[in-house]
Amino acid sequence: MKRALVTGGSGDIGQAICRRLARDGYHVIVHANSRPERAAAVVEVILAEGGRAEATVFDVTDTEAARTGLEGLLTAGPIQTVVCNAGIHRDAPLAGMAPAAWHEVIDVSLNGFYNTLHPLLLPMIGTRWGRVIAMSSVAGIMGNRGQANYAAAKAGLAGAVKSLAIELASRGITANVVAPGVIEGSMTEDVFDRERIQALVPMKRAGRPEEVASLVAFLASEEAAYISGQVISINGAMA
Repeated sequence: MKRALVTGGSGDIGQAICRRLARDGYHVIVHANSRPERAAAVVEVILAEGGRAEATVFDVTDTEAARTGLEGLLTAGPIQTVVCNAGIHRDAPLAGMAPAAWHEVIDVSLNGFYNTLHPLLLPMIGTRWGRVIAMSSVAGIMGNRGQANYAAAKAGLAGAVKSLAIELASRGITANVVAPGVIEGSMTEDVFDRERIQALVPMKRAGRPEEVASLVAFLASEEAAYISGQVISINGAMA
């Protein structure tokens, strides 16, 4: 049974991805940092649905803590699918953005990508099969007022993944970016009201976490073996 790690697996999109991968036959490792009880709850749901899962807790911004946590997971064998979904918002216009707001957002999304993947790549390469999926955002493609830090972090993932895809292309490993638009959940419900969604999204609705999870599951499947180095938007025709 292949194993999949989903960082930020206790959030709205993260838990939808975890549940879908479990239904597709993965043993899912649900990651959390500040709210381990939410990761444990996702694991309980997956087990109740007949899947296999476990929780892991570490700070993706802490290189040594991440390495220690991941090396512990690797004692059970390689992790062949990695979904880098951890991310945070610290929104403010750039002229008024505190240094901490810039660095924290970059640290979680971009440095967290490196800290998570680096210990896992050589074991993955040894199996000559793998899937790396980084969760970006429409903000990383179009930009967004008050989110220069978030847009920079998510755009940076695209460059990293495109490079990684070239490096791993001969090893049976794909690497892609999924860029959601406005998706239902706790991170958007206080930001986008119905009127703003209808103005921004040609489809006139927010996406559902399960729709994002379906795209991730496809990219993690055998059917997507020839798709690599791509940034794939799921945003209701926003761009």
